[in-house]
Amino acid sequence: MTTPTGIGPDPHLKIIRPVPPPARRACAECLLLATPWVHLRQCLTCGQVLCCDSSPMRHARAHAATTGHVIVRSIEPGESWRWCYVDEQFV
Repeated sequence: MTTPTGIGPDPHLKIIRPVPPPARRACAECLLLATPWVHLRQCLTCGQVLCCDSSPMRHARAHAATTGHVIVRSIEPGESWRWCYVDEQFV
């Protein structure tokens, strides 16, 4: 994918690391807080599974902001996309 300006690939793709498939389908942060989640995302730098922006706590976005791990993938059945929180686009 190109950047929003259309000049080359997203520079954040270089932070992607090999991550194992999720061990469980739950947002660890939501479990600790006893809050619900809507959909789950996996960080493609550290592998952590967190809740999406449609979830009340938006843990995946908070993780990206605090760690710099800005590329996630959906782990929802039938979905195979990745998202960059910095560029707000699919990558």
